[in-house]
Amino acid sequence: MKKMDSTGHSFLAYFKRATSPLLVLRLLLEGPMYGYEISQMMKQRSGGAFTISVLYPVLYRLEEQGYVEIVRSEVVDGRARSYYAVTDAGRAYLEETMQDYRMISGIFDGLMGGEHD
Repeated sequence: MKKMDSTGHSFLAYFKRATSPLLVLRLLLEGPMYGYEISQMMKQRSGGAFTISVLYPVLYRLEEQGYVEIVRSEVVDGRARSYYAVTDAGRAYLEETMQDYRMISGIFDGLMGGEHD
């Protein structure tokens, strides 16, 4: 059973929320994708362990911040599909943030290394 904090959220939920924009940007470095395609790529590469139930708000926020842009739209089977791509600002943000992530992750791992079960 997942432990929840006083707000009803698990550590995993907070972690996903913090890292989802980075994951989306990283996947989009491979080329333009639409939302469902991004979610399927996450699911596939994580063996189903990492999914984002609210992907579109992440995409909209990244677009608002200038980190992704819609490069084309089409209608497939009556459904609109917008393809997102990483902007130069998004690449720079991802690179900088991944450096921060690696640094703090290493520090945290070092701090937790002395913990015993």
